Amino acid sequence: MNLRPLHDRVIIKRLDNETKTASGIVIPDNAAEKPDQGEVLAVGPGKKDDQGKHIAVDLKVGDRVLFGKYAGQTVKVDGDELLVMREEDIMAVVQK
Repeated sequence: MNLRPLHDRVIIKRLDNETKTASGIVIPDNAAEKPDQGEVLAVGPGKKDDQGKHIAVDLKVGDRVLFGKYAGQTVKVDGDELLVMREEDIMAVVQK
Protein backbone atom coordinates (compact mmCIF):
# COMPACT_ATOMS: atom_id res chain seq x y z
CA MET A 1 0.00 0.00 0.00
CA ASN A 2 1.37 3.39 -0.98
CA LEU A 3 -0.69 5.44 1.45
CA ARG A 4 0.98 7.29 4.34
CA PRO A 5 -1.44 9.07 6.69
CA LEU A 6 -0.54 12.50 8.02
CA HIS A 7 -0.90 13.95 11.52
CA ASP A 8 -3.29 11.90 13.70
CA ARG A 9 -5.02 10.11 10.84
CA VAL A 10 -5.32 6.33 10.59
CA ILE A 11 -5.92 4.03 7.60
CA ILE A 12 -8.41 1.25 8.36
CA LYS A 13 -9.70 -1.73 6.39
CA ARG A 14 -13.23 -2.74 7.36
CA LEU A 15 -13.60 -6.30 8.59
CA ASP A 16 -16.25 -8.40 6.87
CA ASN A 17 -19.56 -8.84 8.66
CA GLU A 18 -21.13 -12.21 9.21
CA THR A 19 -23.41 -13.06 6.27
CA LYS A 20 -25.44 -15.53 8.31
CA THR A 21 -27.36 -14.98 11.54
CA ALA A 22 -27.07 -17.28 14.56
CA SER A 23 -30.28 -19.02 13.50
CA GLY A 24 -28.91 -19.70 10.00
CA ILE A 25 -30.63 -16.97 7.99
CA VAL A 26 -28.42 -15.73 5.14
CA ILE A 27 -28.21 -11.92 4.84
CA PRO A 28 -27.81 -10.66 1.24
CA ASP A 29 -25.04 -8.11 0.58
CA ASN A 30 -27.43 -5.29 -0.31
CA ALA A 31 -29.32 -5.69 3.01
CA ALA A 32 -26.25 -5.95 5.25
CA GLU A 33 -25.06 -2.94 7.21
CA LYS A 34 -21.51 -1.70 6.89
CA PRO A 35 -19.30 -3.25 9.56
CA ASP A 36 -18.19 -1.00 12.38
CA GLN A 37 -14.95 -2.87 13.06
CA GLY A 38 -11.71 -2.72 11.17
CA GLU A 39 -8.01 -3.40 11.20
CA VAL A 40 -5.47 -0.58 11.34
CA LEU A 41 -3.22 -0.68 8.25
CA ALA A 42 -1.24 2.54 8.77
CA VAL A 43 -0.86 5.21 11.43
CA GLY A 44 0.23 8.83 11.10
CA PRO A 45 3.04 10.30 13.21
CA GLY A 46 0.70 12.27 15.50
CA LYS A 47 -0.18 15.91 15.94
CA LYS A 48 1.06 18.90 17.90
CA ASP A 49 -0.78 20.59 20.75
CA ASP A 50 -1.12 24.35 21.28
CA GLN A 51 2.39 24.59 22.78
CA GLY A 52 3.96 22.71 19.86
CA LYS A 53 4.48 19.51 21.87
CA HIS A 54 4.21 16.31 19.79
CA ILE A 55 1.33 13.94 20.72
CA ALA A 56 1.84 10.44 19.31
CA VAL A 57 -1.06 8.31 18.05
CA ASP A 58 -2.10 5.66 20.60
CA LEU A 59 -2.76 2.97 17.95
CA LYS A 60 -0.49 0.60 16.08
CA VAL A 61 -0.68 -1.32 12.83
CA GLY A 62 -2.68 -4.52 13.28
CA ASP A 63 -5.00 -3.19 16.02
CA ARG A 64 -8.66 -4.17 15.67
CA VAL A 65 -10.80 -1.10 16.34
CA LEU A 66 -14.43 -0.01 16.69
CA PHE A 67 -15.71 3.14 15.01
CA GLY A 68 -19.01 4.82 14.16
CA LYS A 69 -21.07 3.70 11.19
CA TYR A 70 -20.44 6.95 9.28
CA ALA A 71 -16.94 7.72 10.59
CA GLY A 72 -14.06 8.48 8.27
CA GLN A 73 -13.66 9.07 4.56
CA THR A 74 -13.84 6.10 2.19
CA VAL A 75 -11.07 5.84 -0.43
CA LYS A 76 -10.21 3.16 -3.00
CA VAL A 77 -6.58 2.08 -3.23
CA ASP A 78 -5.48 -0.79 -5.51
CA GLY A 79 -9.09 -2.03 -5.67
CA ASP A 80 -9.48 -2.12 -1.86
CA GLU A 81 -11.97 0.11 -0.07
CA LEU A 82 -10.24 1.74 2.90
CA LEU A 83 -11.20 4.32 5.51
CA VAL A 84 -9.16 7.36 6.49
CA MET A 85 -10.15 8.81 9.84
CA ARG A 86 -8.79 10.78 12.75
CA GLU A 87 -7.72 8.95 15.88
CA GLU A 88 -10.47 10.72 17.85
CA ASP A 89 -13.14 9.07 15.63
CA ILE A 90 -12.12 5.63 16.86
CA MET A 91 -14.15 4.53 19.88
CA ALA A 92 -12.20 1.50 21.15
CA VAL A 93 -9.51 -1.09 20.51
CA VAL A 94 -10.81 -4.68 20.60
CA GLN A 95 -8.67 -6.81 22.91
CA LYS A 96 -8.13 -10.42 21.84
